[in-house]
Amino acid sequence: MTKRFDKTHPEKIRCDACPVMCYISEGRAGACDRYANEGGELIRLDPLTILDVTDQAVVPFLGEGSTEDWDGDIVGGSRPFVTAVGAGTTYPDYKPAPFIVSQDVDGVDMITVVTEGIFSYCGVKVKIDTDRHIGDERDVVYVDGEPIGHVMTSEYGSKMLSLGGVEHLTGGSKAEGRVTCAALMALCNREAVEMAVGGDCTKLVVQAGKPPVIDGEEERLMRVGCGSATIGMFAKQWLEHADEVVVVDDHITGILSEHEAGKQLGMKPTGIRIHGRRSTPGRYFQVAEPGRGWGGTNIEDPLTILKPFKPDVAWEGLRLLMVSTTGEQFAYYELDAELRPVARSIPQTLIKSTELIAENCEPSVCSVLFMAGAGGSLRAGVTENPVRLTRSVKDALTHVSCGGAEAYVWPGGGITVMVDVMEMPEMSFGYVPTPALVAPMEFTMRAEDYAALGGHVEFARPASEVAVDDTRRVVGGTHNPQARKNFSWGEK
Repeated sequence: MTKRFDKTHPEKIRCDACPVMCYISEGRAGACDRYANEGGELIRLDPLTILDVTDQAVVPFLGEGSTEDWDGDIVGGSRPFVTAVGAGTTYPDYKPAPFIVSQDVDGVDMITVVTEGIFSYCGVKVKIDTDRHIGDERDVVYVDGEPIGHVMTSEYGSKMLSLGGVEHLTGGSKAEGRVTCAALMALCNREAVEMAVGGDCTKLVVQAGKPPVIDGEEERLMRVGCGSATIGMFAKQWLEHADEVVVVDDHITGILSEHEAGKQLGMKPTGIRIHGRRSTPGRYFQVAEPGRGWGGTNIEDPLTILKPFKPDVAWEGLRLLMVSTTGEQFAYYELDAELRPVARSIPQTLIKSTELIAENCEPSVCSVLFMAGAGGSLRAGVTENPVRLTRSVKDALTHVSCGGAEAYVWPGGGITVMVDVMEMPEMSFGYVPTPALVAPMEFTMRAEDYAALGGHVEFARPASEVAVDDTRRVVGGTHNPQARKNFSWGEK
């Protein structure tokens, strides 16, 4: 039996904002929750975001070249900067960018091309401030049982993760791609994501701008430096209060009496001996395995890293302080008649030195940097000859920003950018279920440079026509994409 068409139900409309090409019913949103059918019209659910930016220039005194009426604000008035957050995409790529905005900026006719990019080739780099072992280099990071990335290097007081990328978004199973996309979007939108790392299944909770939570324990401090650096910084604090100090560290454990700082301050040899591989005087590698104990090692009792003291050098009553690189763990010993360390109550002067170490440690936080490459589809929304945009960026004639935030453009081919999500407006990221992330990107340049690269100049419209009531306005951050210092011509 042939099914008859029911005219009482409105016809679905097709959304062409991404490759999924949803058919959306009246009053419903598409799979991405970004576009909806309202009265047969395709509408964008998230508002276009406009930043109120300023160069922070103090206004001149009246009569000193100012031709504008002063409103009492001692800082130069802000101007709207139209971001790509909520702007929409160019898919299926032949169309000009959703917004090409013209604006006079200090007497210069500027153009900002605004578009959201659909990024399959994207990911995040996560910096976790901790000495605690979270996994070995190349250990896989899992979310909901699916691999989404891996552990990279240990940096100075931090562990680095590389998450996402096209291999996880599209190169694995459907579940892997879906989970990866969801985790990336949550991280970029400053939400907390629970992860498990490697065979040891270290449990992590990562959230941009917040302390990491490792196996249920929130980290407090980022180490002040390695064991050797700690010795160098605080050697004077220990003079006359300790005969020997050992700063326990996963990478470089320091010994005060052997260290050059100790020698130059007149510390005499103590006969101390320690496990590990000596690098240079007072600096030891591989003293212990990585772990979650003292100084990012696997030890709980610091005496286990010591060998017997040299009997012809050490002496009874020798005062020994052992401390971690954050000052959070410490112990004080004195040698008995057999030259064995015996735990004693730590003197107040040495407690103050451990507090000084902790005071000089920065708060432990997670940093999330979004990284993506602006491919042909995104560039085609700017110009019909996309390679000219790449050249213009490399020549510093075009400035790239993401949601108004400063984006670092990597050297080499293409337009590969990296941006701190904490500098972007909240909820700047979306997704499409291909799966891919949707992220904002703006290209700002002089109008004459835009015309020279073959831009879609006929679609430009004044910023005043874009800054309407149904947009979201937020206060701009520390970066002004239209500032002269961003351009090669601004240095002249």
